[in-house]
Amino acid sequence: MKPGAYETGLDHCKANYLPLTPLGFLDRAAVVHPDRVAVVHAELRRTWSETRERCYRLASALRERGMGAGDTVSIMSPNTPAMLEAHFGVPLCGAVLNTVNYRLDAEGVAFILRHGECKLLLVDREFAALADAAIKLLERRPLVIDINDHLAPLCHSIGDTDYETLISSGDPDFEGIWPTDEWQPIALNYTSGTTGDPKGVVASHRGTYLMSLLQMTNWPLSRAPRYLWTLPMFHANGWCFTWAITAAAGTHVCLRKVSAETVFEAIDNQDVDHFCAAPVVMAMIANAADRPPLKKPVRVLTAGSPPPATVLNAVVSKGFDVDHVYGITEVSGTPISCVWQDAWDDLSASEQSTLRVRQGTRAAGFENLMVADPETLQPVPKDGQTTGELLLKGNTVMMGYLKNERATRTAFAGGWFHTGDVAVVHPNGYVQITDRCKDVIISGGENISSVEIEEAIHCHPAVLHVAVVAQPDEKWGEVPCAFIELKSGVEVPAEADIIEFCQTRLARFKCPRRVIFTELPKTATGKIQKFLLREQAGSRDAIVRLASNA
Repeated sequence: MKPGAYETGLDHCKANYLPLTPLGFLDRAAVVHPDRVAVVHAELRRTWSETRERCYRLASALRERGMGAGDTVSIMSPNTPAMLEAHFGVPLCGAVLNTVNYRLDAEGVAFILRHGECKLLLVDREFAALADAAIKLLERRPLVIDINDHLAPLCHSIGDTDYETLISSGDPDFEGIWPTDEWQPIALNYTSGTTGDPKGVVASHRGTYLMSLLQMTNWPLSRAPRYLWTLPMFHANGWCFTWAITAAAGTHVCLRKVSAETVFEAIDNQDVDHFCAAPVVMAMIANAADRPPLKKPVRVLTAGSPPPATVLNAVVSKGFDVDHVYGITEVSGTPISCVWQDAWDDLSASEQSTLRVRQGTRAAGFENLMVADPETLQPVPKDGQTTGELLLKGNTVMMGYLKNERATRTAFAGGWFHTGDVAVVHPNGYVQITDRCKDVIISGGENISSVEIEEAIHCHPAVLHVAVVAQPDEKWGEVPCAFIELKSGVEVPAEADIIEFCQTRLARFKCPRRVIFTELPKTATGKIQKFLLREQAGSRDAIVRLASNA
């Protein structure tokens, strides 16, 4: 058969087809806005031209030390200029960037460095002791570079050299090692460990490029946004905002320590107008005392565990413009959002609260999602009640789990990425997370949503954070057990008072049978580590997991 007119002479070539990568955002920002402030770190200011030069110097210096394709360069740092520069400098030398959660213990850090085969480690001096303890557990010591951030507490040196010496040794005219295939890896991110052992999520140049543009369009960034780094850059590369804010030629306002005070100070003194916040940060802001409403709106993107309506309402009442989204490390960011509808403005506050806590629908830059039976892939009806697993399909989904083909195959079963989150679909098509698959409590044959119980308990004025897990019960199999972290300075309520409080809001079989007041264990991104609470409660899931690890 003769080829059609569109089938000949229209091949891709070097002029019309280049690998997608977020690295080019840096060059564009420096060309268009060379003198605009790119980075703020306390009194430190650097322009986009200065930041670009430092990133290329870093890439050149890493290349001179043998880093290249297939190598992993790790970094342990809070949200500092060095952490941002690593997001460009490391991949520009051809290597893969691995941002390490510095709130792990030495064994956890050692696991990541060993599993990821780290060849070079950049480490902020505040975490020198932790890094040193982790390195001593390794069979092979990587090259270590000290980051002497001027705001970091003084700690002993463990590096072979320091970061500024490394930067100064690099060539500012280095052209960079650009990907020849957009499917090449750019980053290695480890899951946060809310369910135990972390897995190494490999992200591609293509996926992070598309997620960066998705973030710019789904949460439309203003001209020259001033973005505050409250979300850890080590968490899924800051949901790709490391690259998205650069694409917008905005200003990265760094923040080593996150608290309500430092957030409001940055808003007041650095003219911050955007930031992302995990539930723990939202709770800080909601409970900030003696703060008048903001003089101008500040946009907040929140994701993580489903935020309580009481917290969202409190943050909104302070003048913040909150967008609720859903994200997961395996998709490099937040492809689902609760897009606000104009008609909702006329609803009552309680009706708005009910709508605001929904995760919503896919972004225009993400291809597909559904809530379905994970085995049959049969979609659930749009009745807001029938539960299924949230499944995703799109171009920002990970390449796979590093050195774990079995887990990768399981995650991609049936041609969908299985999130492990239980959800319903409302009549308007918006999805709402009701639980993690592991968090559903089966009591007397009835499925109980831990999120529903947590939402009710959050309404109690003394409660700061709450997590509900299953505990074994001879009669019912499982019953809810509530772990509660109280607000500072409040009187500790009686266990019976909390249970009675729940009984006014929930069916009796859904109410917790046990209440424990304690500080909740959290990941660095503010997610509560329920697997630790399950162990404390003696849940069957924890017993099985511990037995399998024995």
